[in-house]
Amino acid sequence: MRVEDETERAVERRPKRDREATRRRILDAARDLFGEHGYDGVTVRMIAARAEANMALVNRYFGSKAALFGEVLAGESVIRGVIAGDPEGLPRRLAEHFVRQIDQHGVTAMSRMLDRSVGHPEVREILLQYLEDVIVQPLVAQLEGPDARARALLASTIIMGGAPVRRLLGLGDLRAADPAELTDRLTAMFTAALAPPVRREV
Repeated sequence: MRVEDETERAVERRPKRDREATRRRILDAARDLFGEHGYDGVTVRMIAARAEANMALVNRYFGSKAALFGEVLAGESVIRGVIAGDPEGLPRRLAEHFVRQIDQHGVTAMSRMLDRSVGHPEVREILLQYLEDVIVQPLVAQLEGPDARARALLASTIIMGGAPVRRLLGLGDLRAADPAELTDRLTAMFTAALAPPVRREV
């Protein structure tokens, strides 16, 4: 009998609470390692060792390193909860979320993961799926009227645009700005981006 088969049978016999704890350890280990070394610098073996788990369990629970990266990314994101709620308050919630991200003086696990992994082709596909599933489609679901996807994509460019600005220019000037005024300005930007188009008379 293969070692992998024995491991899978042991997993099936293990109480659910233990399985969830192991799965959580693997996710935590992957998040930390991807943040430290980037996607290319991490192997499944490294993740299993950090999580004190068998490599077969990593593959069983997540399927591949790419799929594990995607799940870590989705788990670290809070934007889905920001988008959910009253559609009328959506622009303000997005603005407040943006300002909170600016105000974080420590580098988050999410930003480290993205900064050190974004150039990898597999990560690009994961990010495209993440953007679609976690940001664009939830925004579309909140909108009424024509061109909902185009409006959601426009708002997404504001949400995602902060990352390259942070990497290239830093956020010192934005942090020095008045948070209330910044939130008001961003609310106006998100309101304009998400509003139904105005049909001009010819």
